[in-house]
Amino acid sequence: MPKEQQEVVVLGGPHISTSATTTTINMPAEISTPDHVVWSLFSTLFLNVCCLGFIAYAYSVKSRDRKMVGDVTGAQAFASTAKCLNISSLVLSVLVVIAFVIIYAIKHLATSHSR
Repeated sequence: MPKEQQEVVVLGGPHISTSATTTTINMPAEISTPDHVVWSLFSTLFLNVCCLGFIAYAYSVKSRDRKMVGDVTGAQAFASTAKCLNISSLVLSVLVVIAFVIIYAIKHLATSHSR
């Protein structure tokens, strides 16, 4: 007896279901607001100037919690704060890197001219 037929015999033959139930969940578009958790985590790990990345991560988690509870307005408020903190962290980090490059270039030029 082929393997397929053995499985059918063991399972008791095919079951035919005449009444199938389906469940549809309609989620409003407002619930799909971004919470910026990934961006905040990146800011925390790599661009954590003045702990802005960590604070942004905390607000992102609060936004996600509010979204899970169904508080769309609270989720949007926390997400907006997290976004502003992430942008601030990014801008400050870029400015710090530019400042270090300028300081290094000035010191390097000053030491090369003194020789």
